[in-house]
Amino acid sequence: MKVQSAAAIYLLFWTITLFAVLPFGVRTPDEAGSEAVPGQASSAPVNPMIWKKLAWTTLISAILFGLFALNYAYGWVELDDVPFWRTHGPYAPGQR
Repeated sequence: MKVQSAAAIYLLFWTITLFAVLPFGVRTPDEAGSEAVPGQASSAPVNPMIWKKLAWTTLISAILFGLFALNYAYGWVELDDVPFWRTHGPYAPGQR
């Protein structure tokens, strides 16, 4: 795998993981028992803890990418291992 491809795939893992991690620990002003800022959305977090979430995102995406890279190198799971890939997937006979 080329370095550019690995970097692009890692960026995809990182972005998807960020969107999965963002909702954890979010408390709205109503839940936290504090005053909302005038004009603020009612769903806006009181303390978003963005640096903590970025750190968790980086750690989780590094682990997921590591598993992906090991699978790429050693071929643990391939397309032929996915049930119905050849008969119902994009390369199935009669799909084109």
